[in-house]
Amino acid sequence: MQDLRALPSIDALLKAPAMAAVVAAYGPESVKQVLRTLQEGWRSRRIVPAWAADAAAWATEAARLLEPHGYRPVFNLTGTIIHTNLGRALLSRELFDSVAELVTRPMNLEYDLTTGSRGDRDRPVERRLSLLTGAEAATVVNNNAAALMLVLNTLARDRPVPVSRGELIEIGGSFRLPEIMERSGCRLLEVGTTNRTRADDYRGVSGHGLLLKVHPSNFHISGFTEAPGIPELAAVAAEQRVPLCVDLGSGTLVDLTRWGLPPEPTPQQMLSQGADLVTFSGDKLLGGVQAGLIVGRRDLVDACKRNPMKRALRPDKVTLAFLDRTLALYEDPDSLAERLPLLRTLTIPEPALTARAERVAAVLRRAAPAFGITSRPSRCQIGSGALPDRTVPSVAVHVGHAGEHAIRGLHERLRRLPVPVIGRIHQGALWLDMRGADPLEDLEAQLDRLTMQP
Repeated sequence: MQDLRALPSIDALLKAPAMAAVVAAYGPESVKQVLRTLQEGWRSRRIVPAWAADAAAWATEAARLLEPHGYRPVFNLTGTIIHTNLGRALLSRELFDSVAELVTRPMNLEYDLTTGSRGDRDRPVERRLSLLTGAEAATVVNNNAAALMLVLNTLARDRPVPVSRGELIEIGGSFRLPEIMERSGCRLLEVGTTNRTRADDYRGVSGHGLLLKVHPSNFHISGFTEAPGIPELAAVAAEQRVPLCVDLGSGTLVDLTRWGLPPEPTPQQMLSQGADLVTFSGDKLLGGVQAGLIVGRRDLVDACKRNPMKRALRPDKVTLAFLDRTLALYEDPDSLAERLPLLRTLTIPEPALTARAERVAAVLRRAAPAFGITSRPSRCQIGSGALPDRTVPSVAVHVGHAGEHAIRGLHERLRRLPVPVIGRIHQGALWLDMRGADPLEDLEAQLDRLTMQP
């Protein structure tokens, strides 16, 4: 304990060389507020720590308190490629650079260069989506939940909407389909059972605004199951003279099986089978930025665009510009696996993954010699909210130890690295999946820092 007069001034601490890196990382105002809060607490308790005269100690304490704030890059070695908590789909640096000049200057976001009058901000993306999916029209909002909400509010407000009990999903963050429907202004009408729903279950209801089919992209039911196909539901919708909307959740515009990946329905397949509208995400299997995409009949899409909610849900110029460039990649499917980071990650050959694992394991053996470190075959999940039941072969570095507390302690140390390394603990061991080990040299450099951690 020291005298309160031993507390240095905030200004002196901010100017101290030892504080320079912390100020550069978090900003002078944030650092000043943390220092002030620390000093006010000690003054109120009339306690001063022994290190009060050491600027370096102040810098360490300020960094510790500020570390949880702000966004940071990480290495996603969890074995889940499209990880909801870790930024979802990887974005292309090449595409990001290509839109930099566009979004940092005035642009024709809502300006028609031909007529010199107000334009439609969705038009470039609508054109690409229409050509790629065969839809009459398309529009964009800020995520897929918003896309579904806009469709429901536009076409079924104050009316019931039948949904199979087997499709009453919960998406990330505890958001549930029934709650989204309620906020949309429509009423949920449950049909069928959890595991078996037939077309006649939809025929037995009336007075509704549309038929909604939810593709189970974030859950899987197996066993004694039955569900009507899109052609069957389209026939029912036509009989009842209501639209059929298919919510794909995760949407891809190509046949994934051409790269040996699990199959997933595409919007163009849903439309060709009779769906009137299809909603899907831009930042899952599409491999782009967060966005909700609506494609289908022009009259229905136009109605959605006229809804005042559309303005509240619309994406900004950065999202639209990046989405347009991402969609352009799909014009040449043969080069997609090389140019789209998501597909490039999912199609890394196993020999390359094994080579990565051997290099990472060698660094870890030096940095953490008390652990058993081996390379093992594993299965990689495509996404936590996209194809959760579908996996692809992978290779992981397996880190074992007799004490589970030691495993958790090592994982914590990995998370404290300047660029945190996030793995998964499974069956008492730490698994580091090599599909996320990119760039490999940077990962090795981070793991080398473990030797300098306490």
